[in-house]
Amino acid sequence: MIDLGEINHYGANLKRINLERANLERTNLTGANLQEANLFMANLRGANLQGANLFMANLRGANFQGANLEGANLQGANLDGAILERANLFMADFEGSSFDGAILDGADLERANLGKTNLTKANLKETNLKVSDLDWAILVGANLVGANLEKANLTGANLQGASLCMANLRGADLFMANLRGANLQGANFEGANLERSLLERANFFMADLEGSSFYGASLEGANLTGLSIYQLTNYLK
Repeated sequence: MIDLGEINHYGANLKRINLERANLERTNLTGANLQEANLFMANLRGANLQGANLFMANLRGANFQGANLEGANLQGANLDGAILERANLFMADFEGSSFDGAILDGADLERANLGKTNLTKANLKETNLKVSDLDWAILVGANLVGANLEKANLTGANLQGASLCMANLRGADLFMANLRGANLQGANFEGANLERSLLERANFFMADLEGSSFYGASLEGANLTGLSIYQLTNYLK
């Protein structure tokens, strides 16, 4: 195993480098070029990758726990099964990347670009996704319990069977989103846009829908128990 832990690689050109299973714990890779690099199962816990270029990199099973990837470019990267717990991903660009089964619990993804990403069965418990872009993202079966999605763009996103219990979706845009069978118990949808969304069999038990818009949405078989008469009347308008 290659051991590069705690070494300074600031701004280094590491394009297409093979660092499979390498130890890069607490390594400084600020601004480094890791385009198309192979970091399969690499240890990057606590590493600094702020502003780094990881375009199309292989990051499957890599450990980024507590790492700093603020403003990094990870477009098209493969992060299937990766661990990004409590990582700083503020304003990072993940467009078109894959997070199938990845663990992002407690990560900061505020203002991140996650458009067209695959987050199938990803763990995003208590993740900060405020003002993030998730348009047309796939979040089938994802765990978003307690996540902050305030003012997030979820246009056309597929959240079928996802769990968003106690999630904050105030002012979120869910136009044409698929929430079939999703668990939305206790979630806050205040002022959210759910127009033309698919909500069949979704569980809205005790959810807050004040000021939200459901024009053209499909709610067949949805559980609306605990909603106020005012909220239900608003929906029927």
